[in-house]
This record gives sequence, C-alpha cells and structure tokens, in this order.
Amino acid sequence: MKKVYLDAAATTQMRPEVISKITEVMQDNYGNPSSTHSFGRSAKSLIERARKAIAKQLNVTAAEIIFTSGGTEADNLALNSVVRDLGVRRIITSEIEHHAVLYCVNQLKDCFDIEVEYVKLTNEGEVDLRDLDNRLKHSEVKTLVSLMHVNNEVGNKLDIKKVALLCKEYKALFHSDTVQSIGHYELDLQDIPVDFTAVSAHKFHGPKGVGFAFIRKNSGLKPLIFGGEQERGYRAGTEGLHNIVGLEEAFKLAYQHLEEEKAYTTGLKSHFIELLKKEIPGVKFNGKCADFDKSTYTLINVNLPVSQEKALMLLFQLDLKGIACSKGSACQSGSDKGSHVLNAFLSKEDLKTPSIRFSFSKYNTKEEIDYVVKTLKDFIES
Repeated sequence: MKKVYLDAAATTQMRPEVISKITEVMQDNYGNPSSTHSFGRSAKSLIERARKAIAKQLNVTAAEIIFTSGGTEADNLALNSVVRDLGVRRIITSEIEHHAVLYCVNQLKDCFDIEVEYVKLTNEGEVDLRDLDNRLKHSEVKTLVSLMHVNNEVGNKLDIKKVALLCKEYKALFHSDTVQSIGHYELDLQDIPVDFTAVSAHKFHGPKGVGFAFIRKNSGLKPLIFGGEQERGYRAGTEGLHNIVGLEEAFKLAYQHLEEEKAYTTGLKSHFIELLKKEIPGVKFNGKCADFDKSTYTLINVNLPVSQEKALMLLFQLDLKGIACSKGSACQSGSDKGSHVLNAFLSKEDLKTPSIRFSFSKYNTKEEIDYVVKTLKDFIES
C-alpha cells in the first residue's frame, strides 16, 4: 500500500543529519551540563553553542533563549508568569489559538480571576486589528495580548510586527505562539518587538520533546518549574543535551535551505489547490489558506462536498489508502467536538460538511498529491 504523509503541521520526520547529530551526542557527550568536570563542561559548551546559534538567527541575545520541552511549556511559562509575577490582570487572545494557550488562559482566569477577552475574527478567521486596537485603547489594567503568528489549522498569518507595535503603543505585553512559523519564516525579533514566543523543534524536522522560549531581556519573568538553576534560573532540570543539539541542527538546516525548500513546498501547495479545483467541484478552502500572501505555504484546509453520512468515514478511508492527514490539530485527536478553530468562524452551512487539513514538507512529491486528489475524488464519487 502506498504511504503518503501529509500531516507535517502535526509533526515532521527528522532529517538524517539531525538523527546523526543526536546519536553522536548520546554516544560521546554524556556528562551532566551542571557538573564542573571536563565531561560536564563539554556538555555545557554544546548547549551554549546551540543557544548562541539560535539567538544569532533571530537577532537576539543568547540570554533571551530558554530551552524547554517544547511549545506547550514555553507558552505556559510566559502566560503563567505574567499573571502570577508581573501583575497582568487582563489577557486579550482569540478563539482560534492553540489549546496550549486557550486552556492555560482559562486556568489562569479560574485561579487568579483575571479578565479574558477574545478579539473579533473576520469570516475568514483573520484577527480584526481594529477591534484589537479598540480593546487596547480602552485598557485600564496591565494587559497581555496572546496571538499566534501562523494558525496551525487553517494557516492564516498574523501581521506579527503590526500587532507587536500596537501592543508597544498601548504598553501591553505581547506573547506569540510561533510554533508553526519558526523554521519556516525569517523573523528578526529586534525588528519585531514581541515580548515572548514559543517554539517546537519537531515542527521543522527536529526531535520531539524539545523547544525554546524567547523571553525579552529584563522582562521580569519567573520560572514555571523549580529546582536547580539551569537555563539561567528560568527552567530547572537537567537539560536534554542530545535533544538540544538536535534542535540546533534542525534549526540551522531549516534556515540554510529555507528559500529552496519554501519554493518547493509552495509548488506542492499550489499544485494541490489547482488539482482540487479541477477534480472536485464544490471544494472550498477554509480561512485564507488559498491566499499565498496571507497564509503559510506549509498547509491547506479544505472543505469537501460530502454528505454527513459519508463524512464520518472520510478520514478512516484515507487512512486505509495510506494517507495521513488531519481533521484538526493533532492535539485534538480522539475528540468528537470538531475543530474549535473552524467552529469560531465558519458558517453553520460549511460546518455541516467535512474539513481536512493537509500539510506538506520537503519530503512530499507532486505524485503523492496526485494520488491524494484521486483518492478524494473516488471517495466523493463512490
């Protein structure tokens, strides 16, 4: 059976070079980075090399990069601390954020009785910046804005610099989940005055279980995990050296090959869109995913003209044909509530028909796209 993996927004396969680096470190660098002997110093030097390489690419200082277990922890670190330690009494976010943000914000509301507001969305799932401006303009308490850069389900891109400048104008803090954009877009965090971001290595062909938070210097943020003084006191616990080195390698290669891989993946997306339009009359594209200027080149989210009865079997049938894709984000797998992102802005009529996310990487081919579209067409017409 043919196997086609089109779920790169959930996770990506590791590059062979990353696997080699991780294996090398696991074999040769087993010292505790906090130890003062040569084994420990060697391990520590690799961590600091990785930190400096990442900081250089993002145009920040090494002290502003804090390694975490991934994007979820990085989001939680920032959100918890700004409320608990920095006096934030109001959070403005959106209904289409990742659950790592939404569930954390709900918990903070319950525990600290903070105000939570949701910025308006357009009927294509874009953040209404005029509404955000109005909410910030009338703020009387210390506020944090938390809006993701690239939406993980429909691919809409936020004008992150415009939002950052707006927050700065009104003296609000700005946190952005950049899990779907770091490794896929150039970001100069000196030019973009965001205060906190979250990153996961496994979204750009690195290992799972490692990521980092960017924390603007002098922010006053305090740790979420207590114990040792690792990660400049922001995150206790012995560092996963092999994962951090794997993250560094994946990060480095992502930016070395960014333009060529972006062009290639954009071509796959373009081919997919054109083929769907040609072969499946009535297909719709959710959000701005068919607009190459306003969405990421790594995914599309399509609404298919299928009856509700057949819709229940769609993902199952695709899986039987060896095709991996997603009804929503992978973190929702097993849920029958549907996508909270699509529920936030799609019409009731469009919610009656199934929507599927297909996401791409350098490892996909046009032949795979052809096979997927043919499979979809056969299923719809059967």
